[in-house]
Amino acid sequence: MRAIRIHETGGAENMQLDDVPLPAPATGEVRMRVEAAGLNFIDTYKRSGLYPVKLPHTVGQEAAGEVTAVGPGVTEFKVGDRIASAAINGAYADEAIVAAAQAVPVPAGVTAAQASAVMLQGMTAHYLACDTFPLKAGDTALVHAGAGGVGLLLIQIARLRGARVLATVGTDDKAKLAREAGAEAVCVYTRDNFTEAARAFTSGRGVDVVYDGIGKDTFEGSINSLRPRGMMVSFGNASGPVPAFAPLLLSQKGSLFVTRPTLVHYTQNSAELRGRANDLFTWMAAGKLAVRVGATYPLAAAAAAHRALEGRATTGKVLLIS
Repeated sequence: MRAIRIHETGGAENMQLDDVPLPAPATGEVRMRVEAAGLNFIDTYKRSGLYPVKLPHTVGQEAAGEVTAVGPGVTEFKVGDRIASAAINGAYADEAIVAAAQAVPVPAGVTAAQASAVMLQGMTAHYLACDTFPLKAGDTALVHAGAGGVGLLLIQIARLRGARVLATVGTDDKAKLAREAGAEAVCVYTRDNFTEAARAFTSGRGVDVVYDGIGKDTFEGSINSLRPRGMMVSFGNASGPVPAFAPLLLSQKGSLFVTRPTLVHYTQNSAELRGRANDLFTWMAAGKLAVRVGATYPLAAAAAAHRALEGRATTGKVLLIS
């Protein structure tokens, strides 16, 4: 079978299409035929070496498709079932292995493309809005990269919970997408100061929470956009990791809270994982959560897809189609 692997870390050009043996599922695992694999910034972090991985490494951890083999001890899935997961061992491939406990059933009416588009970014948006800082009616949130895969979903979930959203985007076209998702106000950060926009949005008070997946380039401005005792949620490093800072800064800026969450700690058991997935699939089926697939690439074009993602040339979700 085909798989996109790296033999050394570095740029997108380091990914190559290899012919590898078809893997056999071990105890508690299933093998799935990958119909659609989702691209995420964590894939670029592993490829670049920011997040160390054992080499050679098959890239990708999010996909949806059909079960083709079941390992010993698996009772919840059978061959032919439709599943999705964000904890796959090498999703950029024709077939991949996943622990059954880390997979969720995909209901009828939800396509493989839709399911793969929300398993990481949708789950991330869900835990950010529902648990990390549980938004409620009247809360104000600043969402960076509001036209990105997480951003568009996070805006919608925030609105479902009654919060008001200010989104940042890089272009006017992306501003339109953020507004369509439910953002009450949008700041085009390439020409406007988003901290000033956050203060104006809240009549000078500052927002209750900032959801920041950008990292280095936005951290200082995000801190300055918060109200006293507000929360800075740093959940990604699209522009590079946040530099070290003294905790004293938090008291100086208003006794702020800072957290660096990750999905694995918000899906610590099968019940929590499936509960989040069920919310997402239910909202999607009811027309309350729109999933935008911004671009699709064939498996062999994974390097081009990574370059587009890292160059912020994408909106919504980017998928590899096997």
